Amino acid sequence: MALFGLVDCNNFYASCERLFRPELKSRPVVVLSNNDGCVIARSAEAKALGIPMAAPAYQWEHVFRQHQVAVFSSNYALYGDLSSRVMSILADMAPRVEVYSIDEAFLDLTGVADPVALCREIRARVTQWTGIPVSIGLARTKALAKAANRRAKKNPALGGVYDHTAEADPEALLADMEAGEVWGIGPRHQKRLWARGVRTALDFARLPRDWVKKEMSVVGLATQLELQGISCVHFERAPAPHRSLLCSRSFATLVEDKAQLREAVCSFATRVGEKLRRENAEASAVQVFVSTPRHRDVPQHNGQAVITLPAPTAHTPEIIEAALRGLDQAYAEGHGYQKAGVMLLGLTPATGRQNSLLDLPPEERQRQRTLMAALDGVNRRFGRGALRFALASAPDRPWHMRQMRRSPRYTTSWADLLKVR
Repeated sequence: MALFGLVDCNNFYASCERLFRPELKSRPVVVLSNNDGCVIARSAEAKALGIPMAAPAYQWEHVFRQHQVAVFSSNYALYGDLSSRVMSILADMAPRVEVYSIDEAFLDLTGVADPVALCREIRARVTQWTGIPVSIGLARTKALAKAANRRAKKNPALGGVYDHTAEADPEALLADMEAGEVWGIGPRHQKRLWARGVRTALDFARLPRDWVKKEMSVVGLATQLELQGISCVHFERAPAPHRSLLCSRSFATLVEDKAQLREAVCSFATRVGEKLRRENAEASAVQVFVSTPRHRDVPQHNGQAVITLPAPTAHTPEIIEAALRGLDQAYAEGHGYQKAGVMLLGLTPATGRQNSLLDLPPEERQRQRTLMAALDGVNRRFGRGALRFALASAPDRPWHMRQMRRSPRYTTSWADLLKVR
């Protein structure tokens, strides 16, 4: 019989910020979204103060000051690096691992002799080697493992590991959980369930299957079956390949100057090109979009354009050239733009495809790949932007994100390494 474990890093972003700041151990910590707009992560102490998720930061500044809350801008370089360290430990210790998000991973523990002992060992090693606390829930299905993880996190007496399969009353877990907290039930379905009198996950699990399928589609039915102990969400040993890749940003201030927008789009095209090569893929089209702020009293414009490439490519200069042509089509004079982005479409593997008559000669394509490999290698070794295209500006332009409270990139930048005296 299948056995799943769900590993979740506790208050992950806040835990990352505390890792190199031990004086923050008992202080409330919050992390803000792009441009320091809203709260996207909270430590347990911050939650106890009643600071809600997605709270506009400016509305809570008085609480931050009154309770000495440590406030940080998002530091995704730090979070991503620490996440990869946690996931590599899981990969070394568990038979099979499916990375679900930056701070969550499913383990397939089917056939493991003592899964609880293994999970306690995993938890101890992750904490010792990375300093990131984790909780682990064990169950027969993924949805139940998510619910079990919730109990492991909320009940300190469990020591961070909860095995639902050993529960004398399996329904107690669902009875103690609101329906809206079930993995896969969003706000729209939650309203529908409330209208029917469904309050808990157990209420949902007991609904007639025909009603669930009709009102919530086969996806909702699969969720219900998972809560009943019937595994429907299969284990993915490797992530599905992306169909598109995106790099977009909200600007710290409105941008009207087209030259600055060109710099931004070039920077985004460069970044998404790096992502594309990391996946060993090529793109068939480039989409560019720009948008004005929806909730401000300014002239509105949302422009977008798709440029089809002559042949699939991962060559950044070709991506930049297409993106700038797309910007020419999407841009409208006289508007202040708040956001822009570049998306790569029609992704295909970089190897094993048939060449087009419109493509460059094979030796020219190989020269491009060699050039991009050298560029990526230098930037990996010396930091992103060590080598950059002329139009992609240095990181001090008005269109860059506001990150007034960003912590150092302790693990990914030589300049930000801690100095021990």
